[in-house]
Amino acid sequence: MNNSVGSTARLIGAGLRALLVLTVICGVIYPLAITGVAQALFNDKANGSEVKSEGKVVGSSLIGQTYNLPKKNADDAEEAAVPDLKWFQPRPSNGLGSNSVNPQYSLILSGATNRSGDNGVGEDGRCPKDAKDAEEGTLCKWVVEAQDAVVADNTTADYTPKPSDVPADAVTSSGSGLDPQISPAYAKIQVHRVAEKNNLDVKQVEKLVQEHTDGRTLGFIGEPRVNVLELNIALKQLIAKG
Repeated sequence: MNNSVGSTARLIGAGLRALLVLTVICGVIYPLAITGVAQALFNDKANGSEVKSEGKVVGSSLIGQTYNLPKKNADDAEEAAVPDLKWFQPRPSNGLGSNSVNPQYSLILSGATNRSGDNGVGEDGRCPKDAKDAEEGTLCKWVVEAQDAVVADNTTADYTPKPSDVPADAVTSSGSGLDPQISPAYAKIQVHRVAEKNNLDVKQVEKLVQEHTDGRTLGFIGEPRVNVLELNIALKQLIAKG
């Protein structure tokens, strides 16, 4: 009996010592070492890839934001958001927090549409060209309506985008719904509208987009892209210059 109690006590003692040692190594030393390396070598990324404007953090280069007009009734959760067309707009999403180059923004939710690529297509394998002919609640309905909205929103006195020019990222959300970038093609469609709304020359805005277009990673990974938040911050600075 005494031997059994002694063995149990020794096992408990060994277990407690192992717990203490592993807690110090895995719970204190390792996290501090990793944090130190991250702060020393990847400070910006380790801190969330923060984007600043006028000395204030206005978001992250890794998370998209919407640019909508203020709600007429701030307490009405059902009121539809209306895009502020003076700014470049991101990919469609119902989960992005509103910002308009403002340090206050909130993330509501994230997620994809959860619809298959052929959801709502006709017998010919295509989506209807007219939104009224598309089945309610289908991906085709959303895409056709979004396409119509992109054409309408970006039509100016001297420019009308063709429906065929509207890229996929202008009418579909990403898997997460939080994409911070858009394609150069989507940015290009918005140039005339942004220039008109802000009384800027189209060439100025085109140059701004070119300056904020990132190429493929390592020259072959992914696609060229434009970070909407960083582009809108540069746009705000251009507007301020008059």
